[in-house]
Amino acid sequence: MTANGVKHESVPAAGGARRIGSELVALLALPARAPRPAAGVPMLTGARAALALLAAAVLIAAAMLMLDGWALAQQKRVPIPVIDLFNEITDYGRSGWFLWPSGILIVALVIVAATTQRLARLTIISLIVRLEFIFAAIALPGLVGTIVKHVIGRVRPSAIGPFAYVPFSSRPEYASMPSGHATTAFAVAVAFGALWPRARPLLWLYALVIAASRVIIAAHYPSDVVAGACLGGFGAVLIRNYFAARRLSFAATRDGTVLVLPGPSLRRIRSTFARLFAPAS
Repeated sequence: MTANGVKHESVPAAGGARRIGSELVALLALPARAPRPAAGVPMLTGARAALALLAAAVLIAAAMLMLDGWALAQQKRVPIPVIDLFNEITDYGRSGWFLWPSGILIVALVIVAATTQRLARLTIISLIVRLEFIFAAIALPGLVGTIVKHVIGRVRPSAIGPFAYVPFSSRPEYASMPSGHATTAFAVAVAFGALWPRARPLLWLYALVIAASRVIIAAHYPSDVVAGACLGGFGAVLIRNYFAARRLSFAATRDGTVLVLPGPSLRRIRSTFARLFAPAS
């Protein structure tokens, strides 16, 4: 039993394409396994979830009524060099910066895991599970946001004003709410922060800068980024709870608190890959 709660058996070092394919399927299916029996308070009760959704709705409505029109007027006063700077910064809120590397690493590590002995395999699978969590915590809220924004069909900031909608439109100019960049940024902050709590100040700074950039370059209204922040943050929490229910990288205590399970140290990771890729004598 590993720190991630995954049980494994040793496998021969050699393996062909069929073996790697079956390994890929097995490891990608880890998050689909049945949850462990609940032994205490639920991680998120229905009452707390309803309260969180109500708070998000109030924040979005308040931003829409009090900030959107004001922000649109103020944006016209922002100096061009500042807009140009934030046009560069805002691109780091794209989900591809996180999904492509984590997806590629998952596949690469699965291939390595399929051809290694048990000790190295356990370390690698621990990394794979964490990458699967990061991928899901960013991708799933982003997918939901993409669907919702085309259903809502809010017109992006323009002379028409903040209360123009063209529901069920597939055109990007009618895809203002929620902000996809804000959804990604806050999902990243929550997901990475769940695994590495000490990094949370920098992660929240990153998320706030990306959210602000969307307003500064007039790509979104403040209420759009508030909606995206709520979706990304809450969505990542739900994914964390999903993994915790299966003891994958996280676990829940009897009082419902979610804790990150210990993973391999950086020293152990380095030594594992040093042995794997050391030249044969």
